[in-house]
Amino acid sequence: MSLNNFVEGHELFQRAYFKNHEKELLDLAKKGQRPKALFIGCSDSRVIPDLMLQTDPGDLFVVRNVGNFVPPYKEDEDYHGTGAGIEYAVSVLNVREIIICGHTHCGACKALYEPIDNPALVHVKKWLDLGEKAKSMAMVSMGKNSDKEELLRLTEKLSVICQIENLLTYPYVKQKVENEELFIHGWHYDIETGNIDYYNPDSYEFIPLSEAVK
Repeated sequence: MSLNNFVEGHELFQRAYFKNHEKELLDLAKKGQRPKALFIGCSDSRVIPDLMLQTDPGDLFVVRNVGNFVPPYKEDEDYHGTGAGIEYAVSVLNVREIIICGHTHCGACKALYEPIDNPALVHVKKWLDLGEKAKSMAMVSMGKNSDKEELLRLTEKLSVICQIENLLTYPYVKQKVENEELFIHGWHYDIETGNIDYYNPDSYEFIPLSEAVK
């Protein structure tokens, strides 16, 4: 895919989608955004929140990064894009839901088990520290000689749980959760099937998202 494809895609967007939804989009421009949820997902190009959930512009406030990681709260952090996104969504936009969504074949989780020797990946190497707890838990649970793909799937899911724990270190998030003004959800998206499982904290397992509303 070349730059020309992107240009053509934008022209199609203007002729079709924008023209058909101009009233709603102008309303968002005039009145501001009122998203229902904060979606924390992976930067992976195969994981597209609005496509997966068929949401409209204005429905989701999206923060994406490598591995859908959430660094623990730290007041003296100089630059913290994920933390700033969480802060804005919760304290300014007042979202009611936060979704942390992992996925199958996650490159970040896979990289936890491989040495990183490329000097150009200095920031990636440091960032992956946020997945080490999930890796350790997965290895204790399955053992070093377990099937590699099964180990990676478990690591991906355990990472979602670890990121929820990190999210609750943010004081304003924790307070709103305790007051039942904010609800946190852990999801795991299967790239190969399109299915989403959600973490049920009562049974400590991931089950189909369709059962979440039953």
